[in-house]
Amino acid sequence: MKRYLAYVAEAGGGPVLLRPGDRVDLDELDGLLLSGGADVHSRHYRQPLHPLAQVDEERDDFELPLGREAVAGHVPILGICRGFQVLNVLYGGQLIQHLEGHRAGEAASSPSGQHEVRVAEGSRLAELLPVGSVLVNSRHHQGLRESELAPSLKATAWSPDGLVEAVEPTDRTDRFVLGVQWHPERVNECDPSCRELARAFVAAAAKHAERRLIRS
Repeated sequence: MKRYLAYVAEAGGGPVLLRPGDRVDLDELDGLLLSGGADVHSRHYRQPLHPLAQVDEERDDFELPLGREAVAGHVPILGICRGFQVLNVLYGGQLIQHLEGHRAGEAASSPSGQHEVRVAEGSRLAELLPVGSVLVNSRHHQGLRESELAPSLKATAWSPDGLVEAVEPTDRTDRFVLGVQWHPERVNECDPSCRELARAFVAAAAKHAERRLIRS
């Protein structure tokens, strides 16, 4: 978790680590970063569990309800790897439960694989990253293609083998909801422009906090 905290802090944010069992008041939440980790249990998207899935149901039971509240409350959300997958499930999509060749190692210290992603023109992501191709890392074994994509999300980046690498809502508003399959918090493994994801998230969280103060 240290990388995530540093990633947000270096972008000017004041990260607070939330764990399963914590009581979270949505009215005190400026933004929600859904981090990487174990697999989402397939029961949440109506599939039998794959034998190679490694689930964390305690995290599911904490993050999925919190994520739904954050979506409903227009709280800025940044989803990273598992968090990208959580977003797709929250919005009604499904996942491919096992992919070969996308994870270099199990340990946090293991080097990541790397590949380029193609970024969609006109997307929120394209405002933050160079349009065209951007080098990112790869350390996941689940994912999605367009066929698993939630109806109210759109793909905004793709890997060379056709996997969706980033999503955002189809209804473009001023609220910030963005998910990426890669790990931008591992800053030395990605294009330097990936730091812009954290900066945009922190800026959106600050605006959300200002709106909340005005309403109160």
